[in-house]
Parts: sequence; C-alpha cells; structure tokens
Amino acid sequence: MDTSESSTEPRTPDAEQEADGPRGWRRWAMDTRPLRRPAYRRLWASTVVTAVGSQLTAVAVPKQIYDITGSSAWVGAASLAGLLPLIVFALWGGAIADSMDRRKLLLLTNTGIAVTSLLFWIQAFAGLESVWTLMLLLALQQAFWGLNAPARSASIARLVPADELPAANALGSTVMQTGQIAGPLLAGALIPVIGLAELYLIDALALCVTVWAVYRLPALPPLTAAKAGSAGLRGVLEGFRYISGHAVLLLSFLADIVAMVLGMPRALFPQLAAETYAPYGEGFALGLLFAAIPLGAVLGGLFSGTFSRARWHGWMVIGSVVVWGLAVAGFGLSGSLWLAVAFLALAGVADMVSMVFRGAILLSAATDEMRGRMQGVFTVVVAGGPRLADVLHGTAGSAFGPRAAVAGGGILVVVVMLALAAAMPALRRYRV
Repeated sequence: MDTSESSTEPRTPDAEQEADGPRGWRRWAMDTRPLRRPAYRRLWASTVVTAVGSQLTAVAVPKQIYDITGSSAWVGAASLAGLLPLIVFALWGGAIADSMDRRKLLLLTNTGIAVTSLLFWIQAFAGLESVWTLMLLLALQQAFWGLNAPARSASIARLVPADELPAANALGSTVMQTGQIAGPLLAGALIPVIGLAELYLIDALALCVTVWAVYRLPALPPLTAAKAGSAGLRGVLEGFRYISGHAVLLLSFLADIVAMVLGMPRALFPQLAAETYAPYGEGFALGLLFAAIPLGAVLGGLFSGTFSRARWHGWMVIGSVVVWGLAVAGFGLSGSLWLAVAFLALAGVADMVSMVFRGAILLSAATDEMRGRMQGVFTVVVAGGPRLADVLHGTAGSAFGPRAAVAGGGILVVVVMLALAAAMPALRRYRV
C-alpha cells in the first residue's frame, strides 16, 4: 500500500497561496512579494519619498524661470538645457554601472542630486534671479540623474528573483506615477503658503532619506571582472552592439519609441482644451487631460496582480502598445471631455503594463554586465521619445487639426507595432 499521500502533512493556507498563487481579490491587487525582500524594500521606500520631492523641483524650476522672464520660450529652453546632459550621462552612466559597485555609484549620484537641490534653494533664497544659473543647475541635476537612473534600475535584478521582476517594476512605476500627480498638486498648494524657495529645500531633505536608504543596501559589485575601457566610450558602443545582436532587446526599445513618438498627444492638450473641450472650461479641461494618463497608470499599478505573473512578456508588450494606440485613437475621436479622459486613462493603464514588461525584459534578457547600459539606453528612450512626440504632434496638429493628428497617431501606433511583431518574431516568442 502506498502511504506517501496519507503521510503528507496538509498544506497551510500560506503554503497553498505560495504554491498556487493568491486567490480571490488578491489576484487583482498589486503584487507586493518584492517588498518582502529587505534590500528591495529599502530602495522602494526611498522612491516613495523622492517621487514627490523631485516633482516639487520639477514645478519650481519652470515657475521660477517664468517669474524672472515672463517668457514661456525661456521655460522651453531650460527643458532642452536639461535634456542633453541627461542623454549623455545616462548612456555613460549605464557603462559606469556595469564596471563598478552600483551601490557606491548610487551613493555618489544621490548625494550629488541632493547637493544640487540645496544649491537651487540657496539661489532662490538669496534672490539671485539668474536664468543662466538656473539652467546650469538644471543641467547639473540632470547629469547626476542620468548617472543615477541606470544603476538604480539595473540593481533591481540583484535584489529580487527573476519571477518577481514584473511586480518590482510595477511597484516602482506606480510610485513614480503617483508622484507625478501628487507632487505638482502639493507644489501648487505650498507655493502660496511657504514660498517657492522652500520647495527646493524640501526636495533636498527628502533626498537625504534616499541617501540613507542606499547606504543600507548590500554591496553590488560586478559579477564578472570589468573589461578595460568598459566605463568609457568603448563601453557605451559595446552596449549598442549588444542591443543590435539581441532582437528582443531591440524590439523592446522600438516598442516604446513607436508608442511614445507616434502616440503621445500631450503637445495638443492645450489646443484641444481651448477648442474642442472649451464648453467644459479651458483650465478645468487642461488639468484633466494632463492628469488622465498618470491616473490611469496608477490604477493599472494598483491592480497589477492581474498581469504581473504573466510569463509571455513579449506578448504583454505587444498587446499593451496596441491597446495604447487604440485608446489614443479613441481619445482623438472623442467630442466629450469625460469620454476623452476615460480613453486617456485606459492609455495610462496600457502604458503601465508596457513599462512593467519592457523593464522586466531588459533586466532578464540582458546579462548582469550589460544591464546598466541597457538601462542607460532605456532612460534616453523614455526621456527623448515624448519630446520628439511634442514636435511631431505639434506640427501634425497645425497641418491636419488636433483631433485628426491624435487619432492618426494612435492608428499608426497599432499598424507599426503589429508590423514589427509580424516581421520580427523574437518579441512574440519571448517568455520567462
């Protein structure tokens, strides 16, 4: 008689949940397994603090420049002044992150960002009123951020197991999107009460929490000996060659470029608010349009349990980009503000799914000695894509009208993404 079954102890509810996955409403709720890992929990907790603090500075800088100059052109010029250092140092920072202890790099760069925020406060408190000083500090801050972001993202794969990477990305992305909503609202409420200069000081103090959290992380040295010159131009070029030789990585970047460049309609929000949705109140409509995508992304993150355990990561990216395109097209065809906001929120959910699985692919498909460089390119794509979209949609909106430009862009996203998926099967076949 086989007694193996009868001698086996019954599984506890916790053991069943571990083996079979969560049940009931927990299948829908955010997957919080990565927070059980102390090192990842520290990194994530620091993000909670700085997600709001960084948005205070993001609001304060353009506000201060506009107060000094009275010109939106100077505000736009300042944005471009920060873009070039971000691109250069993100690519370089990715190479550095692959050649040294990532914890040490995070300590250095987070300290640099904190000092820059403190300098922002000093110039504002002193009443310097120099646009060039602000642009220089902004460029310095973005350079530090470019060095920081690849190391921070690449470290996640060393802090959680591979099957929890989508959940970890969802947790981080949700916090960042929440900061994009709460930060500007908090800044708008605080400026009349405590003044603009103090926003910089709050950000600097919040960054001290980040520095402490990073200090508590374990050492994250390279798993293999770094090659000579890997932290310089040679290392950056090796990263691009690595991407060109791995179709799934290349397609993950192309998917984001397609979605953002062809389908990010934010440049047309002011015109749509002034024309199509004017009966609702121009200011009210504009605020809703800008808030809708990040709000949808946050909702997607809160219910990320529905997708964070998926194994076919490639199909999740393809499907989410297609849904993004369809939602943007629906937004362009909407004459009702509330229907437009609903479509944009749906686009935000799709964007969250895309971010989660593109990030997971970059961390799981690349070897550890290349993860920093992959995250550097990822940072450049994420920062540069929407800015290119602003130029493209602004031009198309002037030529064809805003609604036609938005709807056409959304349809193009669907067509191009499906064409890429059909022509290059690597993304379709990728699973973990």
